[in-house]
Amino acid sequence: MNMSRTSFTGFRPLLLAVALAAAIAPAYAAVPKDMLVIGKAADPQTLDPAVTIDNNDWTVTYPAYQRLVKYKTQDGKGSTDVEGDLAESWQVSDDGKTWTFSLHKNMQFDDGTPVTAEAVKLSFERLMRIKQGPSEAFPSGLKIEAVDPATVRFILPDSFAPFLHTLANDGASIVNPAVLKANAADDARAWLAEHTAGSGAYMLQRWQKGQQLVLVPNPHFSGTKPTFKRVTVKIIGESAARRLQLTKGDLDIADALPVDQFAALKKQDSVAVYDYPALRVTYLYLNNSKAPMNQVDLRRAVSWATDYQGMVNGILGGNGKQMRGPIPDGMWGFDPSAMQYSLDMDKAKAALANVADKPKTLSFLYSDNDPNWEPIALSTQANLQTLGIQVKLEKLANATMRERIGKGDYDIAIGNWSPDFADPYMFMNYWFESDKKGLPGNRSFYANPQVDALLKQAVATTDQTERARDYQAAQKTVIDEAAYVYLFQKNYQVAMNKEVKGFVFNPMLEQIFNIADMHK
Repeated sequence: MNMSRTSFTGFRPLLLAVALAAAIAPAYAAVPKDMLVIGKAADPQTLDPAVTIDNNDWTVTYPAYQRLVKYKTQDGKGSTDVEGDLAESWQVSDDGKTWTFSLHKNMQFDDGTPVTAEAVKLSFERLMRIKQGPSEAFPSGLKIEAVDPATVRFILPDSFAPFLHTLANDGASIVNPAVLKANAADDARAWLAEHTAGSGAYMLQRWQKGQQLVLVPNPHFSGTKPTFKRVTVKIIGESAARRLQLTKGDLDIADALPVDQFAALKKQDSVAVYDYPALRVTYLYLNNSKAPMNQVDLRRAVSWATDYQGMVNGILGGNGKQMRGPIPDGMWGFDPSAMQYSLDMDKAKAALANVADKPKTLSFLYSDNDPNWEPIALSTQANLQTLGIQVKLEKLANATMRERIGKGDYDIAIGNWSPDFADPYMFMNYWFESDKKGLPGNRSFYANPQVDALLKQAVATTDQTERARDYQAAQKTVIDEAAYVYLFQKNYQVAMNKEVKGFVFNPMLEQIFNIADMHK
């Protein structure tokens, strides 16, 4: 540049150029059309699908691997039903113990090697051998056979109807055997913790810890070629910084924001905030096994004296919905006609009038594990006081609370629950089977032989219509008997640039984006 040119006539064009540059700066900040940038709060802990149970990790692993089945998209919405992914078709034996899958023959890992039955066998054997969190979704004693390169057989020790749905879980990701062989000394744990080795639409190119992970298309992916040439996951610890970068156009998606940040973003023209009913639920355990909560009318009185809508509006800021029963909205088997409790003090008093042994005091256990638990406890305390029942609040360390709940040493306690796989089994069998009392899942220590029989029946058949019917019949009984207080399911919220299209939320895959189907 010629610095000697300082005449006055050149000054105005210069000013004009600066003003124009300032005016169009935001356009330069926008992420290019063929790229996607996601802002997240923290690095993944590990990228090994046999180890991670964290949705934050699944942001990277889920699009990098394929599984035998995947969740269906129906009418543009994510569903908890499944369809084939690596599997073309499957059959199940009459006794429900043997599942045989035929694989698509054109699937390839990201190094070009074919996906075979042997790869499926080795991935599952590794998963069951490592025995970390993801393996718990699968029956122990599971045997896998590679019948031929395109046929794999699973032999279960007992019939387990939800088995098909467990195969859509991230833990069921199929790993390239070449990587397992090359890193056999530690079962490829170190390598797979920091790399991907799947047949999904994307593969990890690099991971700069504390900064970003970069995904690029798998050149050997057999499905439709994805639009984005690069997907970057940026690590931005501060939620306010993630929000700011989204509004500036440096991010396309900002994940894991607090409610107040979403409220601010809703006022931005360039940003869309989406709310979806999620399957993470909050509920109260009522100790069915000992006095005084072993009286059904007392449990009904507590259920009618609960301010569900007040909690959704006041505690969640409207970001959720009241549950109708143990099967949440969004899970197959949900019954929109099931009886639903509401705040009705007249009904609460009427139920209490039928209680023979009226308590003067009830204990309520909670911890600081969830910031919503204390206001829920205070609301319950205030409403039951209106009925003449004092509630003694006990705030404990979370480990101590769990120990007390496990022993049944409480009257009322609180908890959250989210399913590991998309099947009502995760709610109904865990919460109500009499052999799962305590920490395994039945935290109300509920027991009813008729309900047990329906739940066992629901697992004995693979026919989904029959299973839904059994679960709904059992649900009707447990709602009537007020085994728990079914509070709410909290919405999942995500904010993204309005230019981004094609996102489909799946209730089983919070924090996971269907990047292969998205575009701008």
